[in-house]
Amino acid sequence: MANEDPQQRDRARTPRRKPAATVATPAAAAPPASAATGTSDAAIFREAMRDVRPLEASVDARIDPDPPKRPRARPRQERAARELPPPPIVDAANPPERLAFRRAGVRDGEMRRLRRATTAIEDEIDLHGLTQAHAYRLLCDFLEDSRARGLRRVRVIHGKGLRSGARGAVLKAAVDAWLRERSDVLAFSSARPVDGGSGALYVLLRA
Repeated sequence: MANEDPQQRDRARTPRRKPAATVATPAAAAPPASAATGTSDAAIFREAMRDVRPLEASVDARIDPDPPKRPRARPRQERAARELPPPPIVDAANPPERLAFRRAGVRDGEMRRLRRATTAIEDEIDLHGLTQAHAYRLLCDFLEDSRARGLRRVRVIHGKGLRSGARGAVLKAAVDAWLRERSDVLAFSSARPVDGGSGALYVLLRA
């Protein structure tokens, strides 16, 4: 140890320094293709879409207009407010117990089916106990409403007039007269006992 070189002793005491880390310099970002070539984005888009063609409208995609709607019958309150001609007033009447009527062209078989009600009655109206004016308006509205709904066979209840006294079955005679005057009525006949008998009518309407 006495023969140790002083220079070597100084180098052993001096701490060694670590080499400095090398910092990489980032490479410059490449310019966008448009900048490199001098072409705008719009031009590039047009070039890409050059061969694109618009699709033709599919037949299945077309929307058809709404189908025509069937006429709907107006509410009876609205129709009752319309102006109707005054009904013919029957002061006294003694109509036959059973009524029947048919226009030319109504076949015997059709009249027989109506009289026996072998075809279902589709709707009805009850008029007995009403004044002639009120009954007339309701009857007109009922018949128009029935035809608008496509009905052919309906029942009209007029009553037998048992409480009319000496005047007789006035409303029954009036309904008989009114129905004969209507061109939309093809035929009518007194109903079966189960449906009112001589106090009601089966009515056949024009299609």
